[in-house]
Amino acid sequence: MATEAAIKIGEQATSRTHGIKMFKWSLLSPLIVLALFLMPIFLLQIYFSLHSWTIYLSTWWAAEYVGLEMFQDVLTDKRFYWALARSFLFAGVSTVGCFVFGFALALLMYRPFRGQAFFYILFLLPMLTVPIVLTYAADMLLYRQGPINGILSFITGLDMRFTWLANPNYAIYTIILLEIWNWTPFAFIIMLAGLSSLPYEPVEAARILGANRFQIFWEIQVPLLRPVIFLALILRFLEAMAEFPKTWGLLQGGPGSATETIPIYLYIVTWQAFDVSKGAAMSYIIMVIMIVIILAAIRILRREKSALDALYQAPAPGEGE
Repeated sequence: MATEAAIKIGEQATSRTHGIKMFKWSLLSPLIVLALFLMPIFLLQIYFSLHSWTIYLSTWWAAEYVGLEMFQDVLTDKRFYWALARSFLFAGVSTVGCFVFGFALALLMYRPFRGQAFFYILFLLPMLTVPIVLTYAADMLLYRQGPINGILSFITGLDMRFTWLANPNYAIYTIILLEIWNWTPFAFIIMLAGLSSLPYEPVEAARILGANRFQIFWEIQVPLLRPVIFLALILRFLEAMAEFPKTWGLLQGGPGSATETIPIYLYIVTWQAFDVSKGAAMSYIIMVIMIVIILAAIRILRREKSALDALYQAPAPGEGE
C-alpha cells in the first residue's frame, strides 16, 4: 500500500515537472521564433551603424566602413541630448500624472456601488481611443479659437486665446496633458487590481484598533501596494519613453524642436534626413539606455517583492513566545 502511494506521488511529481516544462516552452517558443525573425534586421542594423551610408549614396553593400564614428557622431550631438532630456521630462511628468489620477480613480471604484459598470467603461474609454484620432480631436479642441479656450473664457470672463500648441514654452506640457488623459486608465486598471487583491484582515484589525481611513490607507494599504505601485510606474514610464503618434501627429517635434523627443528625433534622422547609419547607431545607444533602465526596474521590483514576502512571513507579536 505504501509502495503504491509512493509510486502515485512520484507520478504526480513527474507530471507536475513535465507540465512546468511545457508551460515554460510555451512562453519561450514565440520569443525564440520572434528573435530568429528579427535577427537579420539586427545584423543589418549593426552593419549600417559601422558603415557610412545614406540613400543618396551608392548601394548599401558598398558603403564605406567607418568603425565607431557613427556612435561618436551621436554622442557628440547636442540635439540628441536635448531630445533625451525632453523624453525623460515627458515620461517622468506624464507617468506621475497618470499614476496620481489612476490611483485616485481606483480608490473611488474598488468598493462596489450601483452603476459601477458604467463608470468602468467611462474611465477606460480614453485608453481605447486610437492615438491618431486623439491627435485630430485635440488639434480641433486646442485651436486658438477652439472649444477649450471658449470654455475657459466663459468660466473666467476673460477673452482666452491661449496658444496650446504654437507656443514652444508650453507645447510639450500640452502633449503631457494629452498623454495623462490617454493613459490614466492603464494606472487605474493596475491599481484597482492591486486594491482588490489586498487581504481584508489587516484593514479590519486596524479599524478595530481605532484607525481612521487615512491611517488605514497610508500605513496599511500603501505598504502592501508598494510592488504594484512600482510596477505601474515602471511600465508607464517605459511606454511613455517610446511615445510617438500623438507628438508626431500634432506637432512633428515642433514648434521648432520644443517637442522633439528621442522617438521623434530618431525618425527625423532616419526617415527625413535619410541618415540611415546615424539612425542605426542612435537606436543602439537608445537600446542600451533602455536596457539599463529595465534592469534597474527589475531590481527594484524584486526588492519590493522580497520586502512584501518578508512582511507576510513575519510572525505576529507574541506568536513566537
